[in-house]
Amino acid sequence: MKLQLKKYTHRIEFWILLFFLVRLIGITNPPLEISHNWRQVTGLMVARNFLEVDPNILYAQIDDNNGGSGIIGIEFPSMNYCYYLIAKVFGYTHWYGRFINLVVSSLGLFFFYRILKLNEFKERLAFYATIFLACSIWFSFSRKMMPDTYCISIMFAGLYFGMKYLTENKTIQLVGYIVLCSLAILSKIPAGIYFITLVPAFFNKKIKIQSKFVMASASMVPLIFTYLWYFFWNPKISAEFGNWYNAGKPILVGLKEILGNMNETLDNFYFDSFYSYFTFLLFLSGLVILIIKREKRLLIAFLLPFFMFLIYIFKSGYFFYHHNYYIIPFVPVMTLVASYALIQIEKKWLFNSLLVLCIAESIANQQHDFFIKNSEKYKLTLENILNKISDKEDLIVVNGNENPQLIYLSHRKGWNCIDTQISEQKYLNDLKDKKCKFIVLNKHSTIDFLTLKLPYQRIYENDNFLIFRLS
Repeated sequence: MKLQLKKYTHRIEFWILLFFLVRLIGITNPPLEISHNWRQVTGLMVARNFLEVDPNILYAQIDDNNGGSGIIGIEFPSMNYCYYLIAKVFGYTHWYGRFINLVVSSLGLFFFYRILKLNEFKERLAFYATIFLACSIWFSFSRKMMPDTYCISIMFAGLYFGMKYLTENKTIQLVGYIVLCSLAILSKIPAGIYFITLVPAFFNKKIKIQSKFVMASASMVPLIFTYLWYFFWNPKISAEFGNWYNAGKPILVGLKEILGNMNETLDNFYFDSFYSYFTFLLFLSGLVILIIKREKRLLIAFLLPFFMFLIYIFKSGYFFYHHNYYIIPFVPVMTLVASYALIQIEKKWLFNSLLVLCIAESIANQQHDFFIKNSEKYKLTLENILNKISDKEDLIVVNGNENPQLIYLSHRKGWNCIDTQISEQKYLNDLKDKKCKFIVLNKHSTIDFLTLKLPYQRIYENDNFLIFRLS
């Protein structure tokens, strides 16, 4: 039995499957975890509105629509549309997006490993880089309804087929490259950083010039689709329907914001990337050893994506250091360097001890994300409360304080306001004119409910919510 187990533990597929099974813990949870629930419910709104309102993939809709259509310019909603297709068959529930992302991101680990092997990096280097990636920030974000690990995973699959095409020249590989890379970058632009990893292939004399030309031409297809979606369609949608679209910042503005907040920016690297100081120290050690030993291939594999990632950081500015998931596109590159440092250790006991410490620390710092706090579960009661006093078509205003979570969980549409706006009569009159029917107040907020006086009918109250009829 031990011999058979040892046989499997030397295969990366075993560890990818193991990490997949571990991350099934709490997979059916609603989006109530503290970390990035707002980002998840935005995607869930889009998926549910494909099912209940309009399945046109070109017109994604959110629920905090301010009394309008809710149509918004976002990343190409391929993940949300997969969710819609599953919900159309099995009915809607909160967790399909988690599972979709988990499956795709687990496949992403496999293709990451295969790409390293395809580029003739050492077996041990590829193996432990994949292990480090599996337990990095990837561990928790690959089971959220968010496209960050999803898009990188699809990009890895596309690059794998592209690299295979350069040596084997099979049409199906070229088609896979075009389709998957297009889907990846459309789903989120940062996936495009990894196009740069193809550059060394164009200097490889063993690859035919014709193959290089075809690959260069094929690479234009994903770029054209991306340009049309992000720089033509999304701005058009934003201008027509009035909903915000994040196109990044001018480079100089973003650079100034980054330089003015270096501590927060560096935190994304030294902690949020791996959720492990041990692994980050391995990464730093690996960089030093690479430079000392002049490992040109590995240095190129690190530096090319790094320079592309710097552009992404400066384009993101405030958003980069404000949201830890912005580091995700660069983490696979960091795991490669950390793995290189690890495999330099010759003493087996030290090697194994350090590997266990890295994995244990990473998972320990993320395990809380798999469980829902009891203090958050009251939010799941809001839809049933509103169903007893209103119709689903009724517009509401909720004091979500810039978090659309309660709007989504209410299964209603309307406004998401901040606490101070509840006392502004002009604001409430404006909502009334726009056909808003109910004020839903979360009592776990900063509002002083003992002194709150609104000139509207109070129709429901419990320990968690206070609801007024606005019109």
